[in-house]
Amino acid sequence: MPESVDIQLKKGALDLCVLALLSRADGYAYEIASRLAVAIGMGEGTIYPLMRRMQSDGLVETYLVESTAGPSRKYYRLTPKGRESFAAQRDAWRAFATAVDDILGEPQ
Repeated sequence: MPESVDIQLKKGALDLCVLALLSRADGYAYEIASRLAVAIGMGEGTIYPLMRRMQSDGLVETYLVESTAGPSRKYYRLTPKGRESFAAQRDAWRAFATAVDDILGEPQ
C-alpha cells in the first residue's frame, strides 16, 4: 500500500527542517527528534539514520558534551557546507511553496 500523502510530504521536508533547526542552534538527536515530533509529527526513529547520512555527506559535524545526569551527549552542528545546503534548500522550498500556493489559489 502506498504511503499517505502526509507522510510523503513530511519525508520530503525532513532534511530542510533538521538543517533549519541546526541553523539556529546546535542540538542532539533526541532533542531534534522531539521538536520535529511536536512540530510535524515525525517519529524519533527517522532522525538517527538521517543524522548519520548528513554527517557522512559533510553537512553536520559532531562533538561531545559532558552531562551531569548520565553519559556524554553527541551534539550536531552545521558545517559550512551544511549552511550552504540549508540556504539553497530554503530558497528552493520557498520558490516551490509559492508556486504550489499560486496553483492551489486558482479558482476551479
